[in-house]
Amino acid sequence: MKVYVFRHGQTYYNQNGWFTGWKDSKLTPLGIKQAKIIAKKLKNKKFDIAFYTRLSRSKATLREVLKYHPECKKLIKDDRMIERGYGNLEGKHHSTVIKKYGQERYDSWHRGFRTRPPRGESFADVEKRVKSFLDDLIRLMKKEKVNVAISAHGNSIRLFRKIMEKASEKETVKWFIPFDTYFEYTIN
Repeated sequence: MKVYVFRHGQTYYNQNGWFTGWKDSKLTPLGIKQAKIIAKKLKNKKFDIAFYTRLSRSKATLREVLKYHPECKKLIKDDRMIERGYGNLEGKHHSTVIKKYGQERYDSWHRGFRTRPPRGESFADVEKRVKSFLDDLIRLMKKEKVNVAISAHGNSIRLFRKIMEKASEKETVKWFIPFDTYFEYTIN
């Protein structure tokens, strides 16, 4: 059984260098093009269930992918795969945060594994909810014998990969999750 996990296309917040988190930023024209690229790359794969989050960028990207997948009859919204919550930083430009708090604090909030931004989540927090999702996903796949697609977000995919690939925290925070590709995993 296969899992295909992919990041939504570029949003206006991504394009402008703003912390997005749980803000609902729409796809840019480039983001729509990236969603179509993912859709074409997944065109010959088969999956029966697709997951998405409440954020429109996840849904819009999945909508492009589903154009090639009439076999997918079940869509499930699950916010355990939603983006990392950046709390008070959401909607703020990265350079503004650096100016106000300094590069060191910014780096620790942005890529520190266990450091939470004010009122936000750390990567460790996100890993807990992604692990819960993954445990339930594996049970579902084994019970129903299905392939699955997941339209998710950069930081939730980062932790999904960490778990699936048994990667270190140090490796995990260095990864860039592209907007126009997917990751494939086999569940035995």
